[in-house]
Amino acid sequence: MIPRYSRPEMVAIWSPESRYRIWFEIEALAAEAMAQLGTIPAEAARAIRERGARRVGEIGPAEVEQIDAIERETRHDVIAFLTWLGEAIGPEARFMHQGLTSSDVLDTCLAVQLTRAADLLIADVDAVLAALRRRAEEHAHTPTIGRSHGIHAEPTTFGLKLAGHWAEFHRARRRLVTAREEVATCAISGAVGTFAAVDPRVEAHVARHLGLAAEPVSTQVIPRDRHAAFFCALAVVASGIERLAIEIRHLQRSEVREAEEYFHPGQKGSSAMPHKRNPVLSENLTGLARIVRGYAVPALENVALWHERDISHSSVERVIGPDATVTLDFALMRTAGMMEKLTIYPKRMLQNLESLGGVVHSQKVLLALTQAGLSREEAYRAVQRAAMATWTKLGDPAGRSFREELLADPEVAGRMDVASLDAAMNPAKDFAHVEATLARVFGQA
Repeated sequence: MIPRYSRPEMVAIWSPESRYRIWFEIEALAAEAMAQLGTIPAEAARAIRERGARRVGEIGPAEVEQIDAIERETRHDVIAFLTWLGEAIGPEARFMHQGLTSSDVLDTCLAVQLTRAADLLIADVDAVLAALRRRAEEHAHTPTIGRSHGIHAEPTTFGLKLAGHWAEFHRARRRLVTAREEVATCAISGAVGTFAAVDPRVEAHVARHLGLAAEPVSTQVIPRDRHAAFFCALAVVASGIERLAIEIRHLQRSEVREAEEYFHPGQKGSSAMPHKRNPVLSENLTGLARIVRGYAVPALENVALWHERDISHSSVERVIGPDATVTLDFALMRTAGMMEKLTIYPKRMLQNLESLGGVVHSQKVLLALTQAGLSREEAYRAVQRAAMATWTKLGDPAGRSFREELLADPEVAGRMDVASLDAAMNPAKDFAHVEATLARVFGQA
């Protein structure tokens, strides 16, 4: 998590000040529930809430350092916080943390942080979806070449291309919503999760006020399969970002130049070559996606803990919780901005589509010849023969277009006249179902 790839709202979720405020809220809510049950005096719960709130409300770098100084002695973060907080609460502090264990505070806090982070990420995906849909509808009928294996295949539209990415991010949004729901769990069950020293109603009270569900069996820690699913969902979102970024990178290549990232006034592409306009945003997104995906593996490895608990997961989550969410938040913001301002060149798309002399219509001719009586094998040989003759002589003044090669082939000419061939190669056939496809895609919204 570095400032270059961070946004303040997401960073704030993971700040020490935010973490300690959540810890305090968990402790205060637990105390209030215990007071209602008669486990601790009501006056103690009020003192914890009122005096603790004043103490935590003033927390800043100096106070964080005070807690850190206590931790350097105690070698325990939760005890250090409780010690610092107890100094302000006074004698009633002895009723704080009654029956709780550190994992109750830490795991419930992490659930709050991850759900808050998920809310920001879902909003980020919404921004990407809005940008993709707007550009897809804008270019619904902009012809471009579809490619398979990086080679010209058949015509499509740029709108359909973007609609495919929209659909992927729409699925990603659903996964994030599911991951948020799964990770939004609270555990206030005490040592080894038996509720031996704390009433389950305390957990229910804390969970309800924090907007969480109570973990059915916490075993002292919340099971890490929930967290693994969360970080895997983030990894899939990152892969969707990379797939879109790679598409833009390829389309911006000088030989293609069908679309390119917006080039700002005053922007410089190279310290050596003034002409350069590089796909720096999409290249950056490719790298950020690798980082987010990389956190899925340690999250999966965190699932296997010893018995009712250990802390092998703790150090991992201190890193991947902030880093994965902050990085993905930034990447989604950058993706939305890149697509909003993407410069698109419809004329260049059409030039590229037509650059192979018409061979991209080979399937339509193949099908027309089978309808005219040739077997599929015979039709395939005839069409491929004409296509290869065109392909190998591209740029040669003596070369002929695909249409001309077909008309010069006796086997084809014997089955199709000029009008039939032109009808078969009519580009309108490629785009007959564009509106229906887009309606199907965006009908999911």
